[in-house]
Amino acid sequence: MVDFEGTNLKEANLKRANLVGVDLIKANLTWANLKWANLKWANLEGANLRKANLKWSNLRETNLKLADLTEASLVEANLEGANLIKANLEGANFHGVDITGANLQEANLREAHYLTFDQLSKAKTLHDAELDEKLLNSLRKEHGRLFKM
Repeated sequence: MVDFEGTNLKEANLKRANLVGVDLIKANLTWANLKWANLKWANLEGANLRKANLKWSNLRETNLKLADLTEASLVEANLEGANLIKANLEGANFHGVDITGANLQEANLREAHYLTFDQLSKAKTLHDAELDEKLLNSLRKEHGRLFKM
């Protein structure tokens, strides 16, 4: 496995990059272009991905625990089975994102754009996640299991 732990990749152009299984713990990827990148099984724990472009990227089973994805563009990204425990996704764009089986425990999803009831209902857990009130109430009513440990 390639190790880029703590690397500064601010504004890097990683479009279509093959980063399968790469270690990017605490890397700075602010404003990075990761459009169409393959990050399957990558470790991005604590990484800074603020305003990163992750459109159409593969983040399947990626570790994004404690990652900062504030205002990131996740349009059509695959986050199936991803670990997003305590991740900050405030203001991120979720248009067409697959979060089936994703762990969103204690994640901040406030003001996320295009995040839908249907998407969230397919997550593994939303235990202690921060959600906009309307979505939170609807999900608790119909999918209470998502909020239990």
